[in-house]
Amino acid sequence: MRYLVVFVPDAAAEGLLEALFAAGAGALGNYDRCAYAARGQGRFRPLAGSSPAVGEPPREGEAAAADVFVNETRLELLVPDESVEAVTAALRSAHPYETPAFYFIAAELPL
Repeated sequence: MRYLVVFVPDAAAEGLLEALFAAGAGALGNYDRCAYAARGQGRFRPLAGSSPAVGEPPREGEAAAADVFVNETRLELLVPDESVEAVTAALRSAHPYETPAFYFIAAELPL
């Protein structure tokens, strides 16, 4: 079992959750569509060659772009080991960011 943590703009959180559920994430015992969501503020700076969904990369001749602040939702879901690949593909497909921020943590559920 894995524990998925992903950060997504608030407006895209529900659509991403639906894609993750459809790919096999969010089951716990006799329940499905289980998730935890917390809101916060993400921050990043687009580099040259990037295609950000929010903000702008540096213009030609500029040393750096401005930092971008985005209201985001942190989603947390359980993912069975056999669904990690499908969930990762669904996340990359449904997430609006060019490079989504996410990670998996090994999870051991108590009996």
